[in-house]
Amino acid sequence: MEPGFWHEKWQQQQIGFHQQDINPFLVKYWQQLALPADTQVFVPLCGKSLDMCFLAEQGHQVIGCELNELAVQQFFSDNQLEMTQTAVGEHQHYQTEQISLYQGDIFTLPKAITQDVTAFYDRAALIAWPESMRAQYAKQLASLLPSGCVGLLVTLDYPQESLIGPPFAVSPTWVEQHLSEDFDIEVLASQDVLAENPRFIKKAVPWLNEAAYLLKRK
Repeated sequence: MEPGFWHEKWQQQQIGFHQQDINPFLVKYWQQLALPADTQVFVPLCGKSLDMCFLAEQGHQVIGCELNELAVQQFFSDNQLEMTQTAVGEHQHYQTEQISLYQGDIFTLPKAITQDVTAFYDRAALIAWPESMRAQYAKQLASLLPSGCVGLLVTLDYPQESLIGPPFAVSPTWVEQHLSEDFDIEVLASQDVLAENPRFIKKAVPWLNEAAYLLKRK
């Protein structure tokens, strides 16, 4: 899972992880966070997700971090958004009216960038890491979020031996064991989504659960 892995995926447009529609759990459960419209929302490993457009439509100021430059550029071009580009330390900063994306490594993202966020949204970040690296990412995310920050986490769980990720399987047990030190955790939903994911069916994955969690930074 070196950076080159993701750069190659984007270069070859092997981006099965990119959803063509807004995530249903985001639409259904985001309002439960009860956030003011002008809230700053952090989206780690954001890719070119349309979920950021949904968040902006709620009136939020979206701050994303994405490793790959092509992904960021495609987000703005696909959505016909004009943007400005400047350098911020090791990162490139792409800015439009309500969406601000930092292209570069999340592990070197300056904490000053997220110090005023009060919410976050993780649909494709936690499940992008193999278990050997996932806890390190979770700690980095926690370190970037101020105390009291609330967020929506969306995960996938399936028998890991049946498919080589990403996305990788993240079980409810893993969430509790590795996130509870830094977050209060509430399970919002869990449902079988195998029928909606042909790739998993083709690989004979027996079951696939998508879960939504409400997290609050301690």
